[in-house]
Amino acid sequence: MHITIIYTICQCVIDKIAIALYSTISIKVRLQFFITGGFNMELFWFKGKNTFPNGIHPHEHKDTGEKEVRRIPFAPEVILPLSANIGKASIPCVKKGDSVYRGQKIAEADGYMSVPIHASVTGTVKDIALAPSPDGGMARAIILATSLTSVQTVDYSALRAIDEMSKAELIKAIQETGMVGLGGAGFPTHVKANLPEGHKVKTILVNGCECEPFLTTDQRVMLESLPELLLGIKIVMKCTGAEKAIIGLEDNKRDVYDAIKNILPKDGPISATLMPTKYPQGCEKMLVTALLNIEIPAGQIPSSIGVGIFNVTTLAQLGKLVPSKNGLIERVITVSGPGVARPGNYVVPLGTPLKFILEHCGWSGTAEYVVLGGPMMGKTVSSLDAPITKTASGILAFDKTLADLKKNEREYPCITCGACVSVCPMRLNPSTLGLLAKKERYEEMRDNYNLDLCIKCGSCTFICPSNIPILSLIQTAQEINKTKK
Repeated sequence: MHITIIYTICQCVIDKIAIALYSTISIKVRLQFFITGGFNMELFWFKGKNTFPNGIHPHEHKDTGEKEVRRIPFAPEVILPLSANIGKASIPCVKKGDSVYRGQKIAEADGYMSVPIHASVTGTVKDIALAPSPDGGMARAIILATSLTSVQTVDYSALRAIDEMSKAELIKAIQETGMVGLGGAGFPTHVKANLPEGHKVKTILVNGCECEPFLTTDQRVMLESLPELLLGIKIVMKCTGAEKAIIGLEDNKRDVYDAIKNILPKDGPISATLMPTKYPQGCEKMLVTALLNIEIPAGQIPSSIGVGIFNVTTLAQLGKLVPSKNGLIERVITVSGPGVARPGNYVVPLGTPLKFILEHCGWSGTAEYVVLGGPMMGKTVSSLDAPITKTASGILAFDKTLADLKKNEREYPCITCGACVSVCPMRLNPSTLGLLAKKERYEEMRDNYNLDLCIKCGSCTFICPSNIPILSLIQTAQEINKTKK
């Protein structure tokens, strides 16, 4: 009798372990298992030093990490949306028919929560009108016709000494660059560097994780613009009064870690730390836990616990633009995926249409197979006429086979395996949230199941063995709740 009970308990434990392991395997590997009768799987533990609970480990596809940054040609026309980031839209200070030069301010900031816009090409203001937007709609934008005879250079102003500038002067200078978070959030950088009253920052965390598959923009910027990055770190340290800064890197970027360690003085205020590669380590809450072993309380911002967080590409641009009094007119993006013949990392003038970039990289197709950003948190493009904006770090072009395979994945009922719960970095119950969303019980999701804490990383959808689009259901619930407020 006792032996039977013990056997039953052991069998239940084994079954739970088997289900947990199976749920971490991608659909492709599961198919391989059933077809060939076997598979190779990397087993790993998510607990340990310099990491955070839960998370996933998707295929990295960092094939462009070794490709140096190259400059893309100027498009015949660029589209600069007046509202392409968090905050108020900018106010045009040019009119149709005006001639503009590269780097000229063409739109003023509309108050504190706004940034100016600078011309990314020398040319003529073709129009100020509605134009295709990366979010799928139409947005008011300044449309510039590029001068094909111009050398497209930028006349740099006299350099200014950062050490001699006050905090207020630095904050104003950052706003004048038009800088917003280049990691994807688009929050005005000068606002983040200017702490709310009563907040003090002791530590700056420099986000160099770049945990999204395919994207290698941050990696190349760190390798090729390290002096500018370090200067950018010093600028935000002076603005916030931080005593030290930690550059957080995943261990698939050891080349960057070695380069930084070789240039940083020992026992200096700036250091670098390697972390196990895991998604979504680049999210603020995960990064704080991994590097400092503390948590940002729900509803609070990092500075409430004495931490400031900035993306590496954002800081590298600050280190370049603030001393020279220039504005943000271009950025580095990764163009990758099986659909492009020449994947790589490219410097692209802001406002360049996606179609122009993709054609330059050897791809032709429809918007249906293009993702702006990474595969986990990026969005499918609705129009290839939409432009690259400050917040876009990559373009992924997939071939027809992969796209159709994704479409034809059948959705099955939830089997309550708990896989989504075990990987959720915010420790939510995605399965329950998904079921409630299907029943349109949106307010209950918010009030009883912490819907608003979801960071929309997509780990739940990635791991779900039933192919349930949990993230899409959660996003729909969040948007509907917003409209009810």
